[in-house]
Amino acid sequence: MSDDVLAVDAAPNPWFDPSYVTREWDTIVDLAGEHVRLTVGAVVLGALIALPLALLARRSRWLAGPVLGLSTLIYTIPSLAMFAFIAPATGLTTTTVLVGLVLYSLVILVRNFLAGLRSVPPDVREAAQGMGYGPVRLFWQVELPLALPSFIAGLRVATVSTVALVTVGVIVGHGGLGQLITGGFAANFYRAEIVTGVVGCVLLALIGDLLLAGAERVLTPWSRRVAA
Repeated sequence: MSDDVLAVDAAPNPWFDPSYVTREWDTIVDLAGEHVRLTVGAVVLGALIALPLALLARRSRWLAGPVLGLSTLIYTIPSLAMFAFIAPATGLTTTTVLVGLVLYSLVILVRNFLAGLRSVPPDVREAAQGMGYGPVRLFWQVELPLALPSFIAGLRVATVSTVALVTVGVIVGHGGLGQLITGGFAANFYRAEIVTGVVGCVLLALIGDLLLAGAERVLTPWSRRVAA
């Protein structure tokens, strides 16, 4: 009886096995690196595309509906279908995953960027124009600082969402930590591998969100003074 108890005590935890993490550390780090690269690349490229679209929608109200509608329509496309549409042109590569992630990020980023631009008080914009500010200077020195909280809020949501969506890239063999999740299922439901992938994704999402929250505090010190 005591031998059975000792055997049970010695058995690894089926949900989290430190020996698995130690044994597969290099693989986990490589997959986490791919996960981070895909997330950062998708959010950055998505922001670079979303900002001109938001500016266009803000400038012309009759374009706002189609721009927002198109980004929403893209988001409703199932990931399996999305990758099936993209893969013939890009192959089973990280580019396929990156393109899909960028397209999915637009629905969040365009809406938040547009909301931020619309939140700039018209009298502030008119006062700046009366002081001789041109369109470029007006955007960088007046509109962007005032819209920054909404911009960063969109980036935070897009980052967390993208961290989760990267795992779908396992369809084409580039799903970052999602490879551990599917690998655990393939290995007769190896829970330690699955949990390692899930926990890794959660940690990446939390780290990304905290970094962007910290950036917001640094870039918008006036918002803390207003709150105080």
